Amino acid sequence: MKNKRSSLLLLILLLVVSMFLAACAGGGDDSASDSGTDNGSKDEEGTTEGGGEGGDLILAVLSDASSLDPAGSNDVPSSNIQANVFETLVNRNDDNEIEPGLATEWNAIDDTTWEFKLQEGVKFHDGEEFNAEAVKKSLDRVRDPEIASPRFFLFEMIESVDVVDDYTVQIKTAYPFAPLLAHLSHNGGSIISPKSIEEDYAAMENGEEPGSVISENPVGTGFFKFESWNPGSEVKLVKNEDYWNEPAKVDSVTFKVVPEAATRVAELETGNAHIIDPVQPNEVQQINDSGNGTVHQKPSSSLSYIGFNTEKEPFNDVRVRQAISMLVNKEDIISGIYEGFGIPAKGPLAPGIFGYNEDAKPIEYNVEEAKKLLEEAGYADGFSTSIWTNDNPQRVDAAVLLQQELKKVNIEVKIEQMEFGTYLDQTAAGEHDMFILGWSNPTGDADYGMYALFHSSQKGDPGNRSFYENPEVDKLLDEGRQETDPEARQEIYNKVQEHLIEDAPMVYIHHQEYLTGLANGVEGFDIDTSGIYQLKNVTLSE
Repeated sequence: MKNKRSSLLLLILLLVVSMFLAACAGGGDDSASDSGTDNGSKDEEGTTEGGGEGGDLILAVLSDASSLDPAGSNDVPSSNIQANVFETLVNRNDDNEIEPGLATEWNAIDDTTWEFKLQEGVKFHDGEEFNAEAVKKSLDRVRDPEIASPRFFLFEMIESVDVVDDYTVQIKTAYPFAPLLAHLSHNGGSIISPKSIEEDYAAMENGEEPGSVISENPVGTGFFKFESWNPGSEVKLVKNEDYWNEPAKVDSVTFKVVPEAATRVAELETGNAHIIDPVQPNEVQQINDSGNGTVHQKPSSSLSYIGFNTEKEPFNDVRVRQAISMLVNKEDIISGIYEGFGIPAKGPLAPGIFGYNEDAKPIEYNVEEAKKLLEEAGYADGFSTSIWTNDNPQRVDAAVLLQQELKKVNIEVKIEQMEFGTYLDQTAAGEHDMFILGWSNPTGDADYGMYALFHSSQKGDPGNRSFYENPEVDKLLDEGRQETDPEARQEIYNKVQEHLIEDAPMVYIHHQEYLTGLANGVEGFDIDTSGIYQLKNVTLSE
C-alpha cells in the first residue's frame, strides 16, 4: 500500500512539474525558449500566450539614429524612432490620402490660409497639454534660423502659425502651396512638448547646440514614450499607457544597432530579434526556408543613386557626369546585387509619386558613347577619383561594380566606406567626389522628391549633396511649389525631370523593394513606402 501511494504521489508530482514546464516554455521551439525572447508565453517579458498584447519587441537595424529631435535630422533611421514618439497634425496613407492625426479636420479659408481643428484631451508624455499653442511653438521652431533644421525646406513657405483658440490654429503661407498637407504629414512637422522646447532654447542660451535637450529626451504625444538611448548600441521606447487614442500592443520596443547583415539574420533565427532591417536580397530565400521567420516585401517610393559633387572637377563637366551614367548598368545592379528586388529608375521620382514623368527617357548603358564624351571633355586618358559609401552592403557592392566599370575608360576609383553619421556629416560638408546614397519620399509628392535634392538653396545637409545648381531648375521647382492646378504642376515637374536626366547630377539607379525579416509570431507589422516602420499594431504571438 505504501509503495502504491508513493507511486501515485510521484506520478502527481511529475504531472505538476510537466504542466509547470509547459507553461514556462509556452510551446515555443527550442531556439525561442533558449533565447529568453519566446514570442508566445507570458514570461518575464510579459508576452501573453497565443498572442495579444505585451512583450518587448526587438528590432535589429543597420544604423543608429543621428538625432531624436524631429527638427535635427532628415534620415530614415532617426525618423523610424521619432515616428513612434511624436505625432503630426495629419497622416498620409499608402494611397497618398491625407487622414486625421492630431488635427480632427481642416479646411482652406483662402488660397494661402488653412485652418485646423485639434484633438482635445491629449497630453504630452511629460503631462503638458496639447493645444494650439503647442502646434505654434513646434512649427515656429522648425522654421527658426537659429535651429537651422535640415527640414526647414518642408515649411519655409509658412509665413505664420496663428492661435485662434485653444483647439484651433491657422497656418498662413507666403504663396499658394499645393502639397502643404502632405508636408505636414512628414515627421519633420512633429509636435513637441512646449516645456521641452523652452528647455532646449534655454540650453542654447548657455552655449549648447540646438536640439541638445530634445534629442536626449524626446517628448511627444505618441503611442510610445522614450526611455533610453545608448548611442551606437540601442534605443528603447516604452508603451504610453495614457495614450489618447488606441494604444500600442507591445510593452516596449528596442532598436538594436547591428551593422553586420549575417549577424542580423542570426539574431532573427535564434530568437534574439523579432524584426530585422534591412534583409539583404541574397538572404531572402535563407530566411523564408529557415522555419524561423519570413521576409516582408514592400515596394517603395525611394530612390537609390550615385551622386557627383558637381562643384568639383571633373564632375563640374556635364559630359563627364553623362559618361559615368552611361557606364552604370542598372539591370546588372538590380539583378546582381538586389536579386531583382526593385525597378530601374528613369529619374529621381518613383512611379506612384505625384509628378512622376511616365515619358521620361533615361540615360542608357553605352560604353562607346561614354568614351566619346570623356574624350570631348578632355579625359580620354581617364583620371583618378574616389567614391564614398556608408556600411550598407548593397551600396558597397554597387561601388565595387562601378569601380570595375570605370576601369574600362581608365578611371581609377578608390572606395571609402564610413559609419552612417560620419558619412552624412562629410557629404553635407561637400568633402566628397562621388557618393552612394538613397532618398525616400514620405510626402508622396514631386516637391519633396526633387526640391531638397536639387534646388540650389538646399546644398549640403538638407539634401542637395550633389551641390547641383541650375537656375532654370530652381525656377521650375519654385513654380511647382506655387502652382495649385494639378495638371499645370505635372507639366512643370515633367520639365524638371527632363533637365535632371540631361544634367545628370546623379546616376538614378533604382526604386528598391523594402525587405524586412519577421520572426514567426510577429503580426500586425508594416512598413510604409518611405521606409518608416508601422509598429503600433504589432503583436507577438505563438
